[in-house]
Amino acid sequence: MREQTNITTKGNEMKKFTAGQKLSSRSICDHNCIFEGEVINRTTKTVTINTRMYGVNRVKIHIDINGNEMIFPFGKSSMATIFRA
Repeated sequence: MREQTNITTKGNEMKKFTAGQKLSSRSICDHNCIFEGEVINRTTKTVTINTRMYGVNRVKIHIDINGNEMIFPFGKSSMATIFRA
């Protein structure tokens, strides 16, 4: 019988968003297009982020498969960028 292993990494702390943190991500369509944002405020469930495209926006925090935080500031379409802590 095979042992089940935990997907999250043991011994490592979860990466979290912090106020003042600068975020950037490249576009999936154009490598020269870089999306940038800055975390203004953080609560336990949301992040307030300032981006050039949408200005100040509040988004829900999601947890990825490794236990780290991520957000979808431009929606959840297949081509939308994701910011990870």
